[in-house]
Amino acid sequence: MEPAYLLFDIGGTDIKAALATPDGTLHTVLRSPTPQAGDPEAAAVLAELDVLRGRLLAGSPSLTPVAAGVVVCGTVDEQAGTGVFSSNLGWRNVPFRRLCTERFGIPTGFGHDVGTAGEAELALGAGRVLGRQAANTAVLVIGTGIAGALFVDGRRLEAGGFAGEIGHAAVPGGLDCPCGAHGCLETVGSAAAIARNYTRATGTEVDGAREVLERRRTGDTDAAHCWDAAVEALSFSIAQLCASVGPEAVIVGGGLAQAGDDLLVPLRAAVDARLSFHRTPRIITAELGQDAGLRGAYLRAEAARSAATKETP
Repeated sequence: MEPAYLLFDIGGTDIKAALATPDGTLHTVLRSPTPQAGDPEAAAVLAELDVLRGRLLAGSPSLTPVAAGVVVCGTVDEQAGTGVFSSNLGWRNVPFRRLCTERFGIPTGFGHDVGTAGEAELALGAGRVLGRQAANTAVLVIGTGIAGALFVDGRRLEAGGFAGEIGHAAVPGGLDCPCGAHGCLETVGSAAAIARNYTRATGTEVDGAREVLERRRTGDTDAAHCWDAAVEALSFSIAQLCASVGPEAVIVGGGLAQAGDDLLVPLRAAVDARLSFHRTPRIITAELGQDAGLRGAYLRAEAARSAATKETP
């Protein structure tokens, strides 16, 4: 039997699950829709983890989990092992690390999905290209929502789980947000918001931001307005970061990053236009793609196994 890590990345849209061998190779990556809001104790989410674990073990009988890594969206207290709040999914103060350790019966590492994905991106992905610039970097993951990981002088800012909630900072043109505030970046700049705002403007349902972009390319003015509004909102928030934490680089990940130059070229120009004496960051796409969260979970599982080994007499 070969040792392995059991990995879960719990996002606002889906749960990604995988087994990984200690060398970092992912095996049998599964995806399942995340049970939606109205579950403050995350009971349905935890039950889905059990289902996915069973499928993973059945598909790889030669692998034996020796540690787990669980990363979740929302506001997270990594030191306490708690999912403090998810505006999209509705949980509050869920002790994920303890509950998962009890369910799985193995050491479990826990963290914020974007924070740990950012750590993985710097250690295993785009950080290798950035070199020295990686010490001062903002990692933005833009999908159903928007969250960030902020690295200053080589350290990730945590602030008890409240650092990096860039999606819930107010921007000009922002709308009512499920978090209870008005004007949040997520309501304009996220991939989900681009599609939702296009439907609101036209009455036409679209299959995500990708379809809005395709319509923009054909000259659809409503699509162009929704896309451009997202770019402007994102540039506003990035400019705010430049004035507050001074990133040398901004790494853009998540589903919206798949737009490539259709996003990055206007975003770079919009950010540059907003800055004066500030340091202009290098804006690039993430390299780890949709599995960045799983890579972050891998780092957490590896750390949990190492800590457990040191504690063993």
